[in-house]
Amino acid sequence: MTDFTLYLPGILLAYAAFLLAIASPGPNILAVIGTSMSVGRTSGIALALGIATGSFTWAVMTVIGLSALLSQYAVALVVIKIFGGLYLLWLAYKSFKSAASNHDIEANELAGGTRTPLGYAKRGYIIQMTNPKAALAWIAIISLGLTDGAPHWVGMVIVLGTFMLSIIIHVLYAVAFSTPIMVRLYGKARRGIQGVLGAFFAYAGLRLLISRN
Repeated sequence: MTDFTLYLPGILLAYAAFLLAIASPGPNILAVIGTSMSVGRTSGIALALGIATGSFTWAVMTVIGLSALLSQYAVALVVIKIFGGLYLLWLAYKSFKSAASNHDIEANELAGGTRTPLGYAKRGYIIQMTNPKAALAWIAIISLGLTDGAPHWVGMVIVLGTFMLSIIIHVLYAVAFSTPIMVRLYGKARRGIQGVLGAFFAYAGLRLLISRN
């Protein structure tokens, strides 16, 4: 129990970073929204599940890769946390820039015509796995929960927890945004949401840069 409480703050911070990262619709989320609106809720959910599975794959590969690296070079954790901190600060900049913009979100259907639910799931997985920014984001997220000498179960808890959150949030996007009114409601709150995201990413980035252990 003592070990769990020791690593719990970092785990929760990693969860929070992941949740807020997908609270700001990027290309993947916009694809889910657009598919739900133009094709249907079932297709949107299938695409969402594919994206969530791809996110899980990236998380597993990141944890395995970082664990292997840290087992050989303990000093690498400092470099990883510096990189992760800088990336989170870049996300903060992007969020603040979006908050200052009047540009509305643009949700469009995927190109290539309609597919079966399995086809949408496969497309979602491919989209996520071919997104180079996903690797950068997962390095930053995982590094928030890792400390020097952290046991392997910490990475497992982060991976499994974020996978469940990914399924829930992506499916909620598919269900909630299957009607145009939800896009309009989100558009009205978008700037405030982006401002909150920017503040959190700035805090998380500075936290990683200041505490490198």
